[in-house]
Amino acid sequence: MIRVIVADDQEPVRTGLRLLLGSQPGIEVVGEAADGVEAVRLAQRVRPDVALVDIRMPGLNGIEVTALLAGDRVADPIAVVVITTFDLDEYVHGALRAGARGFLLKEAGPHLIGEAVRAAANGDALIAPQVTLRLLDEFSRPTRAVRQPSSPLTAREEDVLALLALGLTNTEIGERLFLSLGTVKTHIAGVLAKLGLRNRVEAAMWAYESGRVDRSDGDGVSPR
Repeated sequence: MIRVIVADDQEPVRTGLRLLLGSQPGIEVVGEAADGVEAVRLAQRVRPDVALVDIRMPGLNGIEVTALLAGDRVADPIAVVVITTFDLDEYVHGALRAGARGFLLKEAGPHLIGEAVRAAANGDALIAPQVTLRLLDEFSRPTRAVRQPSSPLTAREEDVLALLALGLTNTEIGERLFLSLGTVKTHIAGVLAKLGLRNRVEAAMWAYESGRVDRSDGDGVSPR
């Protein structure tokens, strides 16, 4: 079972998310929090597999909660998925930089929310589709120095990274590139190791910031 806590300052929203997640096989809601401080304390006490956190909460907001639970200084991070009503770029960027493994809008259906929780629990990430292309636009225009890999990425690692940056799952990447799931995971692990990054969200952001991918004239991204 994937153990989840839900943090939102509105009780009806918490109830709705609890019922939504509880109705899905393999997911169990093990706690709820009404503010950011309570969310951090609850997560540290029960150690869930995933924390589903609202962006706007009293005490600590969702970005601050994410940094405390999943930030790069956290020795034993907890997977965080941020969920919000507000489709604002500042929230998206802040949450992902803080270490979130997913970003969804509350209007997302049960399937997408469940998939985001499962992805986070498995070490992957899922970002709302309507947000992904805006991220690509924003980060494909480098504005600051970015870290360089410890050794050059292979051609296949570049291919995998380009599709990962668009938000494709490991299975979809494998189908697109005719690779096994295990091979895709190996290439992603290689990218993360060479860049010193923790997860695929950070890898996607690095791909945008470094100019590794670009919007194509068609439907998707293409390696540069």
